[in-house]
Amino acid sequence: MAIKKSSKLSQAATLKQILKRCSSLGKKQHGCGDGDDGLLPVDVPRGHFAVYVGENRSRYIVPISFLSHPDFQCLLRRAEEEFGFDHEMGITLPCEEVFFRSLTSMIR
Repeated sequence: MAIKKSSKLSQAATLKQILKRCSSLGKKQHGCGDGDDGLLPVDVPRGHFAVYVGENRSRYIVPISFLSHPDFQCLLRRAEEEFGFDHEMGITLPCEEVFFRSLTSMIR
């Protein structure tokens, strides 16, 4: 049972790390400038974050609750392996848009 508990703690830590690295969690930060100064996008509702999908890097806004779904977590792990999470524009997911739309419609 200790392995199961450890696994859940590890998963929770990973999800917290993902949330910290998401560029748009729906919270506004204070600051000035023309949008390139660390402000979070105002078009992303609270409790959501932006992901970029497909060859054209189409932007999708998804609820944070998706982070708890095993298939979405698998996609996030692939994204971390392929792209990493240390970039400004949000999480880039390594899949085609058709697959992403199918996955998100299944999760909802």
